[in-house]
Amino acid sequence: MNAYHIPALLHETIDGLHIRQDGVYVDVTFGGGGHSREILNHLGKNGKLLGFDQDEEAYNNRPDDERFIFVRSNFRHITNFLKYHGVEQVDGILADLGVSSHHFDSADRGFSFRFDGNLDMRMNKKATLSAEQIINTYSEEKLADLFYNYGELNNARKLASAIAKARAQNKITTINQLLEILQPFFKFEREKKDLAKAFQAIRIEVNDEMSTLKELLMQVPGLLKPGGRLAVITYHSLEDRMVKNFIRSGNMEGKLQKDFYGNIQAPLKAINNKPIVPTDDEVQTNPRARSAKLRVAEKVNK
Repeated sequence: MNAYHIPALLHETIDGLHIRQDGVYVDVTFGGGGHSREILNHLGKNGKLLGFDQDEEAYNNRPDDERFIFVRSNFRHITNFLKYHGVEQVDGILADLGVSSHHFDSADRGFSFRFDGNLDMRMNKKATLSAEQIINTYSEEKLADLFYNYGELNNARKLASAIAKARAQNKITTINQLLEILQPFFKFEREKKDLAKAFQAIRIEVNDEMSTLKELLMQVPGLLKPGGRLAVITYHSLEDRMVKNFIRSGNMEGKLQKDFYGNIQAPLKAINNKPIVPTDDEVQTNPRARSAKLRVAEKVNK
């Protein structure tokens, strides 16, 4: 497990799920299986766990356990696949939205600017849209919007313009080519942070991450049993804001809806009003956990 991915906030997440031995749980981001294996450790012989992942490497990493079902699909299709496996409602849903350390450390996947490699960034290798396609075919305006909206970069227009000029001379196919174009626009002291934001923006677009998260959240209230738990680990403000708003209000905008008596109408109730973050000790042993935030909510008994 450690060679593939060290799960963030492992014990806090398991505590948040409040696992019942005979319960049915879903890990929608199986990845290296760290969280899933710990859930299985807390389940009895009649418990059940479904793990979603669209990546072939995750499939090859699945545990040999009769209580575990691997679903090779994007979690946006969670309701259909649960029905396929005869499951209507579950006791808990876990989503760890970070990219696994295994993917960051694989040069050929193109998720990290630490290595040269192809501009890929696809979570699902069978998907058609890649980072290379985005960089070479998106209009300058669309690229600028992408860097601004998903990377929260104030110099988004300059980045897009530089990419457009460079690709007019030669197609951009590698990470190092892209780095040569982007690096002059970032101050030395912030270079790594801002490059990470730029790569994050491209990755979010490649994998349609924000729409996928929205689709998952909208399905959660119908899938959880009363008292069932949702645990979500986010790694950047865009994800965290969406999860926070949905738990608070039942919608992505965070708009509160009240009944005739002024009671807030939301399908979930936050267990922790402030996100749970890693301890200093965890960050020391697992630096990738530094930006992790865990939010836990419970299905309201209705």
